[in-house]
Amino acid sequence: MLKRLGKPTPQETPQPNTPPAASPPAASPPAANAPVQPVAAAAAPSPKKSAAVPSTGLPPLSPATQEKAASAPTVEVETEAQTRRKMLELSLSIVDRIQASLGAQSELKPSPETDKMLQERFSHFYRQANVTLSNENVELLFKMVKDELMGFGPMQQLLDNPEISEVMVNGPNQIYIEQKGKVRLSDVTFASDEHVLKIIDRIIRPLGRRVDRKWPMVDARLPDGSRVNAIIPPCAIDGPTITIRKFSKNKLTYKDLIKFGSMTEEMAEFLRACVESKLNIVVAGGTGSGKTTLLNVLSNFIPDGDRIVTIEDSAELQLAKPHVVRLEAKPADIDGSGRVSIRDLVINSLRMRPERIVIGECRGGETLDMLQAMNTGHDGSLTTLHANTPRDAVARMETMAMMSGMDLPLDVIRAQIASAVDLIVQQTRLEDGQRKISSITEVQGMEGNTVVLQEIFKLEIKGKTSEGKLIAELKPTGVRPKFTTKLEAHGHKLPPSIFGFDVGRPRR
Repeated sequence: MLKRLGKPTPQETPQPNTPPAASPPAASPPAANAPVQPVAAAAAPSPKKSAAVPSTGLPPLSPATQEKAASAPTVEVETEAQTRRKMLELSLSIVDRIQASLGAQSELKPSPETDKMLQERFSHFYRQANVTLSNENVELLFKMVKDELMGFGPMQQLLDNPEISEVMVNGPNQIYIEQKGKVRLSDVTFASDEHVLKIIDRIIRPLGRRVDRKWPMVDARLPDGSRVNAIIPPCAIDGPTITIRKFSKNKLTYKDLIKFGSMTEEMAEFLRACVESKLNIVVAGGTGSGKTTLLNVLSNFIPDGDRIVTIEDSAELQLAKPHVVRLEAKPADIDGSGRVSIRDLVINSLRMRPERIVIGECRGGETLDMLQAMNTGHDGSLTTLHANTPRDAVARMETMAMMSGMDLPLDVIRAQIASAVDLIVQQTRLEDGQRKISSITEVQGMEGNTVVLQEIFKLEIKGKTSEGKLIAELKPTGVRPKFTTKLEAHGHKLPPSIFGFDVGRPRR
Protein backbone atom coordinates (compact mmCIF):
# COMPACT_ATOMS: atom_id res chain seq x y z
CA MET A 1 0.00 0.00 0.00
CA LEU A 2 1.24 3.49 -0.93
CA LYS A 3 1.74 5.80 2.11
CA ARG A 4 1.27 9.54 1.97
CA LEU A 5 4.44 11.58 1.80
CA GLY A 6 3.21 14.74 3.56
CA LYS A 7 3.53 15.60 7.27
CA PRO A 8 0.84 13.81 9.33
CA THR A 9 -2.04 15.94 10.62
CA PRO A 10 -2.95 16.07 14.37
CA GLN A 11 -5.91 13.75 13.78
CA GLU A 12 -3.59 11.21 12.19
CA THR A 13 -0.87 11.39 14.89
CA PRO A 14 -1.34 8.49 17.42
CA GLN A 15 -1.88 9.51 21.15
CA PRO A 16 0.26 7.93 23.87
CA ASN A 17 -2.55 5.94 25.57
CA THR A 18 -4.44 5.09 22.34
CA PRO A 19 -4.01 1.55 20.98
CA PRO A 20 -3.03 1.24 17.33
CA ALA A 21 -5.97 1.45 14.92
CA ALA A 22 -4.70 -1.54 12.99
CA SER A 23 -5.46 -3.98 15.88
CA PRO A 24 -9.13 -3.61 16.91
CA PRO A 25 -9.82 -5.86 19.92
CA ALA A 26 -13.21 -7.08 18.61
CA ALA A 27 -11.91 -8.27 15.29
CA SER A 28 -12.22 -11.95 14.56
CA PRO A 29 -10.36 -13.88 11.87
CA PRO A 30 -12.24 -14.17 8.54
CA ALA A 31 -13.86 -17.37 7.47
CA ALA A 32 -12.01 -19.58 5.02
CA ASN A 33 -14.34 -18.76 2.12
CA ALA A 34 -14.91 -15.10 2.98
CA PRO A 35 -13.48 -12.54 0.51
CA VAL A 36 -10.29 -10.82 1.61
CA GLN A 37 -10.91 -7.13 2.30
CA PRO A 38 -8.41 -4.61 0.97
CA VAL A 39 -5.96 -3.24 3.49
CA ALA A 40 -6.90 0.33 2.55
CA ALA A 41 -10.49 -0.21 3.67
CA ALA A 42 -9.37 -1.37 7.15
CA ALA A 43 -6.88 1.46 7.53
CA ALA A 44 -9.36 4.22 6.76
CA PRO A 45 -11.21 5.06 10.00
CA SER A 46 -13.93 7.17 8.36
CA PRO A 47 -15.11 8.41 4.96
CA LYS A 48 -13.79 11.88 5.78
CA LYS A 49 -10.25 10.63 6.28
CA SER A 50 -10.50 8.58 3.06
CA ALA A 51 -11.50 11.72 1.17
CA ALA A 52 -8.40 13.49 2.46
CA VAL A 53 -6.04 11.24 0.48
CA PRO A 54 -5.63 13.68 -2.49
CA SER A 55 -3.92 16.22 -0.25
CA THR A 56 -0.54 14.66 -1.00
CA GLY A 57 2.62 15.95 -2.55
CA LEU A 58 1.43 14.68 -6.02
CA PRO A 59 -0.78 17.44 -7.51
CA PRO A 60 -3.61 16.41 -9.91
CA LEU A 61 -3.32 17.13 -13.63
CA SER A 62 -4.69 20.49 -14.69
CA PRO A 63 -7.64 20.53 -17.18
CA ALA A 64 -5.40 22.00 -19.86
CA THR A 65 -2.87 19.18 -19.44
CA GLN A 66 -5.61 16.55 -19.52
CA GLU A 67 -7.05 18.03 -22.74
CA LYS A 68 -3.61 18.11 -24.37
CA ALA A 69 -2.97 14.46 -23.45
CA ALA A 70 -6.36 13.38 -24.79
CA SER A 71 -5.75 15.07 -28.14
CA ALA A 72 -2.21 13.71 -28.64
CA PRO A 73 -3.09 11.02 -31.28
CA THR A 74 -5.05 13.56 -33.35
CA VAL A 75 -2.07 15.89 -33.36
CA GLU A 76 0.13 13.11 -34.77
CA VAL A 77 -2.31 12.47 -37.66
CA GLU A 78 -2.60 16.17 -38.43
CA THR A 79 1.18 16.52 -38.34
CA GLU A 80 1.54 13.72 -40.92
CA ALA A 81 -1.07 15.38 -43.15
CA GLN A 82 0.64 18.73 -42.73
CA THR A 83 3.98 17.17 -43.67
CA ARG A 84 2.49 15.78 -46.90
CA ARG A 85 0.97 19.18 -47.60
CA LYS A 86 4.29 20.96 -47.10
CA MET A 87 6.03 18.44 -49.34
CA LEU A 88 3.44 19.09 -52.06
CA GLU A 89 3.84 22.87 -51.77
CA LEU A 90 7.63 22.55 -51.83
CA SER A 91 7.50 20.33 -54.93
CA LEU A 92 5.29 22.86 -56.74
CA SER A 93 7.65 25.68 -55.79
CA ILE A 94 10.61 23.77 -57.23
CA VAL A 95 8.56 22.92 -60.34
CA ASP A 96 7.84 26.61 -60.93
CA ARG A 97 11.55 27.44 -60.69
CA ILE A 98 12.56 24.60 -63.01
CA GLN A 99 9.94 25.66 -65.58
CA ALA A 100 11.13 29.26 -65.37
CA SER A 101 14.71 28.10 -65.98
CA LEU A 102 13.66 26.05 -69.01
CA GLY A 103 12.15 29.03 -70.81
CA ALA A 104 10.43 28.07 -74.07
CA GLN A 105 11.19 24.38 -73.54
CA SER A 106 8.01 23.80 -71.52
CA GLU A 107 7.20 20.24 -72.65
CA LEU A 108 9.57 17.53 -71.45
CA LYS A 109 9.73 13.99 -72.76
CA PRO A 110 11.12 11.06 -70.76
CA SER A 111 14.72 10.24 -71.64
CA PRO A 112 18.03 9.67 -69.81
CA GLU A 113 19.17 13.18 -70.76
CA THR A 114 15.97 14.71 -69.39
CA ASP A 115 16.31 12.77 -66.12
CA LYS A 116 19.90 13.98 -65.70
CA MET A 117 18.96 17.59 -66.43
CA LEU A 118 16.03 17.47 -63.98
CA GLN A 119 18.22 15.90 -61.28
CA GLU A 120 20.78 18.71 -61.60
CA ARG A 121 18.20 21.50 -61.52
CA PHE A 122 16.28 19.85 -58.71
CA SER A 123 19.42 19.62 -56.58
CA HIS A 124 20.20 23.28 -57.25
CA PHE A 125 16.74 24.59 -56.35
CA TYR A 126 16.40 22.20 -53.40
CA ARG A 127 19.56 23.69 -51.84
CA GLN A 128 18.16 27.18 -52.41
CA ALA A 129 14.95 26.21 -50.58
CA ASN A 130 16.99 25.95 -47.34
CA VAL A 131 15.10 22.92 -45.97
CA THR A 132 16.42 19.73 -44.42
CA LEU A 133 14.82 16.42 -45.35
CA SER A 134 15.85 12.82 -44.90
CA ASN A 135 17.32 11.01 -47.90
CA GLU A 136 14.07 9.09 -48.31
CA ASN A 137 12.00 12.28 -48.39
CA VAL A 138 14.41 13.92 -50.83
CA GLU A 139 13.91 11.01 -53.24
CA LEU A 140 10.15 11.27 -52.73
CA LEU A 141 10.28 15.02 -53.39
CA PHE A 142 12.20 14.48 -56.64
CA LYS A 143 9.61 11.93 -57.79
CA MET A 144 6.83 14.43 -57.00
CA VAL A 145 8.63 17.09 -59.05
CA LYS A 146 9.18 14.67 -61.93
CA ASP A 147 5.52 13.55 -61.90
CA GLU A 148 4.43 17.19 -61.94
CA LEU A 149 6.62 18.01 -64.94
CA MET A 150 6.19 14.87 -67.06
CA GLY A 151 3.27 12.96 -65.55
CA PHE A 152 -0.15 13.71 -64.14
CA GLY A 153 0.86 15.29 -60.84
CA PRO A 154 -0.19 13.67 -57.55
CA MET A 155 -2.35 11.15 -59.44
CA GLN A 156 0.67 9.59 -61.13
CA GLN A 157 1.55 7.37 -58.17
CA LEU A 158 -2.01 5.99 -58.24
CA LEU A 159 -1.89 5.43 -62.01
CA ASP A 160 1.42 3.59 -61.63
CA ASN A 161 -0.02 1.17 -59.07
CA PRO A 162 -1.18 -1.95 -60.99
CA GLU A 163 -3.58 -2.94 -58.18
CA ILE A 164 -5.63 0.26 -58.57
CA SER A 165 -8.32 -0.01 -61.25
CA GLU A 166 -10.07 3.36 -60.88
CA VAL A 167 -9.15 6.85 -59.67
CA MET A 168 -11.87 9.32 -58.66
CA VAL A 169 -10.87 12.92 -57.89
CA ASN A 170 -13.67 14.74 -56.02
CA GLY A 171 -12.07 18.17 -55.84
CA PRO A 172 -8.50 18.89 -54.75
CA ASN A 173 -8.71 17.42 -51.23
CA GLN A 174 -10.47 14.10 -51.83
CA ILE A 175 -9.26 11.29 -54.08
CA TYR A 176 -10.92 7.88 -53.95
CA ILE A 177 -9.52 4.75 -55.55
CA GLU A 178 -10.86 1.31 -56.41
CA GLN A 179 -8.43 -1.40 -55.38
CA LYS A 180 -9.20 -5.11 -55.70
CA GLY A 181 -12.87 -4.31 -56.22
CA LYS A 182 -13.19 -2.11 -53.11
CA VAL A 183 -13.49 1.69 -53.09
CA ARG A 184 -11.55 3.60 -50.42
CA LEU A 185 -10.22 7.08 -49.72
CA SER A 186 -6.54 7.66 -50.51
CA ASP A 187 -4.18 10.04 -48.72
CA VAL A 188 -3.23 11.79 -51.98
CA THR A 189 -4.38 15.39 -52.52
CA PHE A 190 -3.93 18.28 -54.92
CA ALA A 191 -2.82 21.75 -53.85
CA SER A 192 -5.85 23.65 -55.18
CA ASP A 193 -8.60 23.76 -57.81
CA GLU A 194 -6.13 25.38 -60.20
CA HIS A 195 -3.75 22.46 -59.71
CA VAL A 196 -6.49 19.98 -60.73
CA LEU A 197 -7.42 22.12 -63.76
CA LYS A 198 -3.78 22.13 -64.84
CA ILE A 199 -3.70 18.32 -64.85
CA ILE A 200 -7.02 18.15 -66.75
CA ASP A 201 -5.56 20.44 -69.39
CA ARG A 202 -2.49 18.24 -69.65
CA ILE A 203 -4.70 15.20 -70.28
CA ILE A 204 -6.96 16.71 -72.96
CA ARG A 205 -4.51 19.03 -74.78
CA PRO A 206 -2.86 16.28 -76.91
CA LEU A 207 -6.33 15.14 -78.01
CA GLY A 208 -7.36 18.57 -79.27
CA ARG A 209 -10.23 18.79 -76.78
CA ARG A 210 -11.25 21.62 -74.51
CA VAL A 211 -13.07 22.25 -71.25
CA ASP A 212 -14.14 25.63 -69.87
CA ARG A 213 -17.04 27.30 -68.09
CA LYS A 214 -19.01 27.42 -71.32
CA TRP A 215 -18.68 23.65 -71.84
CA PRO A 216 -17.47 22.19 -68.51
CA MET A 217 -17.48 18.47 -69.43
CA VAL A 218 -15.05 16.42 -71.47
CA ASP A 219 -14.30 12.77 -72.27
CA ALA A 220 -10.73 11.82 -73.01
CA ARG A 221 -8.18 9.04 -72.64
CA LEU A 222 -4.68 8.64 -71.29
CA PRO A 223 -1.80 7.52 -73.53
CA ASP A 224 -2.26 3.93 -72.31
CA GLY A 225 -5.96 3.96 -73.32
CA SER A 226 -7.41 4.53 -69.83
CA ARG A 227 -10.78 6.28 -70.03
CA VAL A 228 -11.06 9.78 -68.53
CA ASN A 229 -14.06 11.96 -67.74
CA ALA A 230 -13.65 15.45 -66.32
CA ILE A 231 -16.20 18.03 -65.21
CA ILE A 232 -15.39 21.42 -63.75
CA PRO A 233 -17.27 24.30 -62.07
CA PRO A 234 -19.90 25.63 -62.33
CA CYS A 235 -21.36 22.15 -62.92
CA ALA A 236 -19.01 20.49 -60.42
CA ILE A 237 -19.94 22.25 -57.20
CA ASP A 238 -17.12 20.93 -54.98
CA GLY A 239 -14.33 21.61 -57.45
CA PRO A 240 -12.93 20.00 -60.62
CA THR A 241 -13.73 16.28 -60.77
CA ILE A 242 -11.80 13.59 -62.65
CA THR A 243 -12.81 9.95 -63.09
CA ILE A 244 -10.25 7.59 -64.61
CA ARG A 245 -11.02 3.99 -65.53
CA LYS A 246 -7.58 2.43 -65.82
CA PHE A 247 -6.64 -0.12 -68.44
CA SER A 248 -4.37 -3.00 -67.62
CA LYS A 249 -0.90 -2.52 -69.07
CA ASN A 250 -0.97 -6.18 -70.07
CA LYS A 251 -3.73 -7.00 -72.53
CA LEU A 252 -6.06 -9.52 -70.92
CA THR A 253 -6.93 -12.70 -72.79
CA TYR A 254 -9.64 -15.27 -72.23
CA LYS A 255 -7.07 -17.32 -70.28
CA ASP A 256 -6.73 -14.47 -67.79
CA LEU A 257 -10.50 -14.28 -67.37
CA ILE A 258 -10.60 -18.04 -66.72
CA LYS A 259 -7.82 -17.66 -64.14
CA PHE A 260 -9.72 -14.80 -62.44
CA GLY A 261 -12.88 -16.91 -62.35
CA SER A 262 -14.79 -14.55 -64.65
CA MET A 263 -15.62 -17.39 -67.04
CA THR A 264 -15.06 -21.13 -67.39
CA GLU A 265 -13.17 -22.98 -70.11
CA GLU A 266 -16.48 -24.25 -71.49
CA MET A 267 -17.80 -20.68 -71.73
CA ALA A 268 -14.62 -19.52 -73.48
CA GLU A 269 -14.79 -22.35 -76.02
CA PHE A 270 -18.45 -21.62 -76.69
CA LEU A 271 -17.90 -17.85 -77.12
CA ARG A 272 -14.92 -18.44 -79.42
CA ALA A 273 -17.10 -20.64 -81.64
CA CYS A 274 -19.84 -17.97 -81.68
CA VAL A 275 -17.46 -15.15 -82.67
CA GLU A 276 -15.70 -17.18 -85.36
CA SER A 277 -19.10 -18.27 -86.70
CA LYS A 278 -20.09 -14.60 -87.15
CA LEU A 279 -22.90 -14.41 -84.62
CA ASN A 280 -24.01 -10.93 -83.59
CA ILE A 281 -23.25 -10.49 -79.89
CA VAL A 282 -24.32 -7.83 -77.37
CA VAL A 283 -22.38 -7.51 -74.11
CA ALA A 284 -24.60 -6.06 -71.37
CA GLY A 285 -23.75 -4.98 -67.83
CA GLY A 286 -23.72 -2.21 -65.29
CA THR A 287 -21.14 0.53 -64.80
CA GLY A 288 -17.74 -0.89 -63.90
CA SER A 289 -18.81 -4.48 -64.51
CA GLY A 290 -16.09 -5.18 -67.10
CA LYS A 291 -18.05 -4.84 -70.37
CA THR A 292 -15.21 -3.23 -72.32
CA THR A 293 -12.68 -5.78 -71.06
CA LEU A 294 -14.92 -8.62 -72.18
CA LEU A 295 -15.55 -6.91 -75.53
CA ASN A 296 -11.77 -6.72 -76.01
CA VAL A 297 -11.43 -10.44 -75.30
CA LEU A 298 -14.28 -11.38 -77.66
CA SER A 299 -12.93 -9.10 -80.40
CA ASN A 300 -9.63 -10.93 -80.32
CA PHE A 301 -11.44 -14.15 -81.28
CA ILE A 302 -12.11 -12.56 -84.71
CA PRO A 303 -10.00 -14.22 -87.43
CA ASP A 304 -6.97 -12.21 -88.59
CA GLY A 305 -8.19 -11.96 -92.18
CA ASP A 306 -11.36 -9.99 -91.36
CA ARG A 307 -11.54 -6.21 -91.83
CA ILE A 308 -12.70 -4.69 -88.53
CA VAL A 309 -14.07 -1.19 -88.02
CA THR A 310 -14.25 -0.05 -84.38
CA ILE A 311 -16.44 2.91 -83.39
CA GLU A 312 -16.12 4.54 -79.97
CA ASP A 313 -16.80 7.74 -78.06
CA SER A 314 -13.30 7.56 -76.62
CA ALA A 315 -10.92 4.99 -78.10
CA GLU A 316 -10.48 2.18 -75.59
CA LEU A 317 -10.50 -1.06 -77.53
CA GLN A 318 -7.14 -2.77 -77.94
CA LEU A 319 -7.43 -5.29 -80.74
CA ALA A 320 -4.35 -7.32 -81.52
CA LYS A 321 -5.44 -7.71 -85.14
CA PRO A 322 -3.68 -6.64 -88.36
CA HIS A 323 -6.66 -5.15 -90.27
CA VAL A 324 -8.38 -2.69 -87.93
CA VAL A 325 -9.79 0.78 -88.70
CA ARG A 326 -10.40 2.78 -85.54
CA LEU A 327 -13.00 5.57 -85.55
CA GLU A 328 -13.68 7.99 -82.71
CA ALA A 329 -16.54 10.44 -82.19
CA LYS A 330 -15.71 14.15 -82.22
CA PRO A 331 -17.25 16.75 -79.90
CA ALA A 332 -18.51 20.06 -81.22
CA ASP A 333 -16.21 23.03 -81.73
CA ILE A 334 -16.46 26.25 -79.72
CA ASP A 335 -19.16 27.62 -82.03
CA GLY A 336 -21.21 24.43 -81.64
CA SER A 337 -20.47 23.07 -85.11
CA GLY A 338 -18.37 20.15 -86.28
CA ARG A 339 -19.80 17.44 -84.01
CA VAL A 340 -19.47 13.87 -85.28
CA SER A 341 -21.61 11.41 -83.32
CA ILE A 342 -21.43 7.65 -82.94
CA ARG A 343 -24.47 7.41 -85.22
CA ASP A 344 -22.68 9.37 -87.95
CA LEU A 345 -19.73 7.00 -87.72
CA VAL A 346 -21.94 3.88 -87.84
CA ILE A 347 -23.62 5.15 -91.01
CA ASN A 348 -20.24 6.03 -92.53
CA SER A 349 -18.71 2.67 -91.60
CA LEU A 350 -21.22 0.86 -93.82
CA ARG A 351 -19.42 2.42 -96.81
CA MET A 352 -16.00 1.21 -95.62
CA ARG A 353 -16.47 -2.44 -96.59
CA PRO A 354 -16.37 -3.75 -93.03
CA GLU A 355 -16.61 -7.47 -92.32
CA ARG A 356 -17.02 -6.79 -88.61
CA ILE A 357 -18.35 -3.66 -86.90
CA VAL A 358 -17.43 -3.28 -83.23
CA ILE A 359 -19.22 -0.44 -81.43
CA GLY A 360 -17.73 0.47 -78.05
CA GLU A 361 -21.12 1.29 -76.52
CA CYS A 362 -24.61 2.03 -77.77
CA ARG A 363 -26.24 4.90 -75.88
CA GLY A 364 -28.86 6.32 -78.24
CA GLY A 365 -30.19 6.39 -81.78
CA GLU A 366 -27.16 4.60 -83.22
CA THR A 367 -28.72 1.38 -81.87
CA LEU A 368 -31.21 1.34 -84.76
CA ASP A 369 -28.39 1.79 -87.29
CA MET A 370 -26.43 -1.00 -85.61
CA LEU A 371 -29.44 -3.35 -85.83
CA GLN A 372 -29.91 -2.50 -89.50
CA ALA A 373 -26.21 -3.17 -90.15
CA MET A 374 -26.49 -6.56 -88.45
CA ASN A 375 -29.53 -7.35 -90.60
CA THR A 376 -27.92 -6.29 -93.89
CA GLY A 377 -24.92 -8.56 -94.20
CA HIS A 378 -22.57 -7.33 -91.49
CA ASP A 379 -22.70 -10.51 -89.43
CA GLY A 380 -20.33 -10.96 -86.53
CA SER A 381 -20.79 -7.45 -85.17
CA LEU A 382 -20.21 -6.72 -81.47
CA THR A 383 -21.34 -3.96 -79.12
CA THR A 384 -22.00 -3.20 -75.44
CA LEU A 385 -24.81 -1.46 -73.60
CA HIS A 386 -25.90 -0.76 -70.03
CA ALA A 387 -28.43 -3.26 -68.67
CA ASN A 388 -28.79 -5.40 -65.55
CA THR A 389 -30.25 -8.54 -67.18
CA PRO A 390 -30.59 -9.95 -70.72
CA ARG A 391 -34.31 -9.10 -70.68
CA ASP A 392 -33.43 -5.53 -69.65
CA ALA A 393 -30.92 -5.42 -72.52
CA VAL A 394 -33.71 -6.13 -75.01
CA ALA A 395 -35.86 -3.39 -73.45
CA ARG A 396 -32.92 -0.97 -73.58
CA MET A 397 -32.36 -1.67 -77.27
CA GLU A 398 -36.05 -0.98 -77.91
CA THR A 399 -35.84 2.35 -76.05
CA MET A 400 -32.61 3.47 -77.72
CA ALA A 401 -33.88 2.52 -81.19
CA MET A 402 -36.88 4.80 -80.62
CA MET A 403 -34.42 7.61 -79.77
CA SER A 404 -33.31 7.62 -83.40
CA GLY A 405 -36.24 9.85 -84.37
CA MET A 406 -37.71 7.27 -86.72
CA ASP A 407 -41.41 6.80 -86.01
CA LEU A 408 -41.34 2.99 -86.01
CA PRO A 409 -43.89 0.78 -84.25
CA LEU A 410 -42.56 -1.12 -81.23
CA ASP A 411 -43.39 -4.46 -82.86
CA VAL A 412 -41.15 -3.60 -85.82
CA ILE A 413 -38.25 -2.67 -83.52
CA ARG A 414 -38.66 -5.92 -81.55
CA ALA A 415 -38.65 -7.89 -84.80
CA GLN A 416 -35.42 -6.12 -85.79
CA ILE A 417 -33.82 -7.06 -82.45
CA ALA A 418 -34.96 -10.69 -82.66
CA SER A 419 -33.60 -10.99 -86.19
CA ALA A 420 -30.33 -9.12 -85.68
CA VAL A 421 -29.02 -10.21 -82.25
CA ASP A 422 -27.99 -13.83 -81.73
CA LEU A 423 -26.46 -13.75 -78.26
CA ILE A 424 -26.52 -11.55 -75.14
CA VAL A 425 -23.60 -11.94 -72.72
CA GLN A 426 -24.38 -10.48 -69.29
CA GLN A 427 -21.41 -9.17 -67.30
CA THR A 428 -21.91 -8.51 -63.57
CA ARG A 429 -19.92 -6.93 -60.75
CA LEU A 430 -20.79 -8.81 -57.56
CA GLU A 431 -21.12 -7.13 -54.16
CA ASP A 432 -17.65 -8.32 -53.08
CA GLY A 433 -16.03 -6.75 -56.15
CA GLN A 434 -15.71 -9.88 -58.32
CA ARG A 435 -16.52 -9.42 -62.01
CA LYS A 436 -18.07 -12.43 -63.71
CA ILE A 437 -20.16 -13.44 -66.71
CA SER A 438 -23.51 -14.05 -65.02
CA SER A 439 -25.46 -15.22 -68.07
CA ILE A 440 -25.03 -16.21 -71.71
CA THR A 441 -28.46 -16.04 -73.35
CA GLU A 442 -29.62 -16.93 -76.86
CA VAL A 443 -32.11 -14.70 -78.68
CA GLN A 444 -34.33 -17.31 -80.32
CA GLY A 445 -36.81 -15.10 -82.15
CA MET A 446 -40.34 -13.79 -81.67
CA GLU A 447 -43.32 -15.46 -80.07
CA GLY A 448 -46.31 -13.18 -80.53
CA ASN A 449 -45.10 -9.73 -79.48
CA THR A 450 -42.37 -11.04 -77.18
CA VAL A 451 -38.68 -11.59 -77.90
CA VAL A 452 -37.90 -15.17 -76.80
CA LEU A 453 -34.72 -15.64 -74.74
CA GLN A 454 -33.08 -18.93 -73.68
CA GLU A 455 -30.26 -19.06 -71.13
CA ILE A 456 -27.31 -21.27 -72.11
CA PHE A 457 -24.95 -20.57 -69.16
CA LYS A 458 -25.79 -19.04 -65.79
CA LEU A 459 -24.21 -17.95 -62.51
CA GLU A 460 -25.33 -19.46 -59.21
CA ILE A 461 -24.43 -17.93 -55.83
CA LYS A 462 -23.72 -20.76 -53.36
CA GLY A 463 -22.90 -18.75 -50.26
CA LYS A 464 -20.28 -16.52 -48.68
CA THR A 465 -16.92 -17.20 -47.03
CA SER A 466 -15.92 -15.97 -43.58
CA GLU A 467 -13.98 -13.15 -45.30
CA GLY A 468 -17.15 -11.97 -47.05
CA LYS A 469 -16.25 -13.31 -50.50
CA LEU A 470 -19.13 -14.77 -52.48
CA ILE A 471 -18.95 -18.42 -53.54
CA ALA A 472 -20.25 -18.46 -57.11
CA GLU A 473 -20.49 -21.24 -59.68
CA LEU A 474 -20.70 -20.79 -63.45
CA LYS A 475 -22.55 -23.68 -65.03
CA PRO A 476 -24.43 -24.65 -68.21
CA THR A 477 -28.20 -24.95 -68.11
CA GLY A 478 -28.32 -28.17 -70.13
CA VAL A 479 -29.89 -26.52 -73.20
CA ARG A 480 -28.34 -26.53 -76.65
CA PRO A 481 -28.75 -23.26 -78.60
CA LYS A 482 -30.84 -23.25 -81.75
CA PHE A 483 -27.93 -21.83 -83.76
CA THR A 484 -25.86 -25.01 -83.16
CA THR A 485 -26.22 -25.88 -86.86
CA LYS A 486 -24.66 -22.52 -87.77
CA LEU A 487 -21.71 -23.25 -85.48
CA GLU A 488 -21.26 -26.65 -87.09
CA ALA A 489 -21.41 -25.09 -90.57
CA HIS A 490 -18.35 -23.03 -89.61
CA GLY A 491 -16.49 -26.09 -88.35
CA HIS A 492 -17.31 -25.89 -84.63
CA LYS A 493 -18.82 -29.18 -83.47
CA LEU A 494 -18.93 -28.58 -79.73
CA PRO A 495 -19.04 -31.63 -77.42
CA PRO A 496 -22.23 -32.22 -75.39
CA SER A 497 -20.30 -31.72 -72.14
CA ILE A 498 -20.01 -27.97 -72.85
CA PHE A 499 -23.78 -27.64 -72.52
CA GLY A 500 -24.01 -29.75 -69.38
CA PHE A 501 -24.65 -33.17 -70.93
CA ASP A 502 -22.90 -36.30 -69.72
CA VAL A 503 -23.40 -39.43 -71.83
CA GLY A 504 -26.53 -38.00 -73.34
CA ARG A 505 -28.15 -36.95 -70.07
CA PRO A 506 -28.31 -33.47 -68.49
CA ARG A 507 -25.88 -32.92 -65.65
CA ARG A 508 -27.65 -32.39 -62.31
